Amino acid sequence: MVSAIRNDNIQFADIDWRHRKIKLEYQWVGVKQSAYPVIVFLHEGLGSISLWKDFPEAFCRRHGLTGLMFSRYGYGLSTPRPTEEQWPVSFMHEQAHEVLPAFFSQLGITRPWLFGHSDGGSIALLYASRFSQQLSGVIVAAPHIFVEDITIKSIRAVRDVYLTQDLRTKLGHHHGDVDSAFWGWNNIWLDPAFGAWNIEQELTTITCPILAIQGEDDEYGSLEQIHGIARKIPAAQITILPQCKHSAHRDQPDMLSKAVAHFITGNSPASTVQTV
Repeated sequence: MVSAIRNDNIQFADIDWRHRKIKLEYQWVGVKQSAYPVIVFLHEGLGSISLWKDFPEAFCRRHGLTGLMFSRYGYGLSTPRPTEEQWPVSFMHEQAHEVLPAFFSQLGITRPWLFGHSDGGSIALLYASRFSQQLSGVIVAAPHIFVEDITIKSIRAVRDVYLTQDLRTKLGHHHGDVDSAFWGWNNIWLDPAFGAWNIEQELTTITCPILAIQGEDDEYGSLEQIHGIARKIPAAQITILPQCKHSAHRDQPDMLSKAVAHFITGNSPASTVQTV
């Protein structure tokens, strides 16, 4: 299914990755010039630029920040995943250690903040585990650091909804190739080999400021996900949001906005680093 997604502010970056060229759609949001480092938003496993809705723009405008959103390979209007391509268990490592550095280099991004949701949070943590010195800090909302039964149960349920209800049509408004986005994510998470995926030990090398946030009613993971981060990174701060499920930017946008802005402004040098 191919949908006609239109946004005049969308741009594309050409990245050389694994002996091929891919295009990543991106969009600047917020103020054109900020006294704080740029905030890079990393979307969830079924996300894209447009699925963030208006949260990044509203958040950045409210707090005088410059934000950068992009859709990962296989999502949004970025290069779609070929039908025959199956993502490996290491797919989030590849995004963090290979694609993100190339993307940042292409756009001239230096010492950003990473704001990752769900799979995007895991990718942010993996990037920080190798490149902490190149970051101002990391905020992760509902990240995954290991695989839980609750996660697999919810992902299996989403698969049934995609096959039997109108989820495919709804997602088609946010992805140029909706099957590329859905099956890339769903197939690897439900692959038995993925059950052993665990990045807890890699967290021990993170030295930049980190804030881990999760809703108390998250249907895709228990609070052990952020408690596990705190155990591995004693300096990490954690915040648990009440009456909040997996997507805090939809369920509790005001609480999320205040917590993240306070953390960023309290841990950033006041010098202009980004003008767009």
